[in-house]
Amino acid sequence: MRIDKMLANMGFGTRKEVKLLLKKGLVRVNEEIVKEAKSNVNPEQQLVTVNGEQVEYKEFIYLMMNKPQGVISATEDKYDQTVIDLLQKEDSIFDPFPVGRLDKDTEGLLLITNDGQLAHQLLSPKKHVPKTYFAHINDVVTDDDIEAFARGVELDDGYMTKPGILTIVESGPTSKIELIITEGKYHQVKRMFEAVGKKVIYLQRIKMGPLPLDETLELGEYRELSEEEVEELREGNTL
Repeated sequence: MRIDKMLANMGFGTRKEVKLLLKKGLVRVNEEIVKEAKSNVNPEQQLVTVNGEQVEYKEFIYLMMNKPQGVISATEDKYDQTVIDLLQKEDSIFDPFPVGRLDKDTEGLLLITNDGQLAHQLLSPKKHVPKTYFAHINDVVTDDDIEAFARGVELDDGYMTKPGILTIVESGPTSKIELIITEGKYHQVKRMFEAVGKKVIYLQRIKMGPLPLDETLELGEYRELSEEEVEELREGNTL
């Protein structure tokens, strides 16, 4: 990897600014001063420092965000704040993107990464990665609803969903439920309840695959995943 590209990727400035650091002799590789921007470096095997500061290189970034309402799951938007806008500069320099999407008015667990391979694995319909949601429903959820979801329900466009596991957490005039599905159709949870004559009034994703939402994260906060959590996601978890 070119030294200027690596340093730019790690937030030491634009390519032009990095070249100035190199020309000033502030960059060392294994204690040797490097001034050529096109010099190659292996950051996993060589020690790189900038003005005496060791560069901790990493290719991928894996973040868990507790997405708030009013923010959209996109990398950029002309009108609305995006989840990427909530990131600190040292994280946004990796050019990460949300893995799938949560509706603008939906809260909860959202993975953000620049690892396209892992994102594809988590989103591929063939992998059947389960996603768990907590919701408030505007009516009494019944055993009939549980059975209907277990069979799959027909959405407004004629699509028949795959079976979902519906659990009643609290029954009443407005019920609280948990729902596990393995798909990610547009507004799917809301449309599934509409199919049985009910309406979602609050929706939160609380788990994706084996990874639960970190309950210590306030809305809008995020943290980096541990190596163990990333490995669990790679290994997958299917219904």
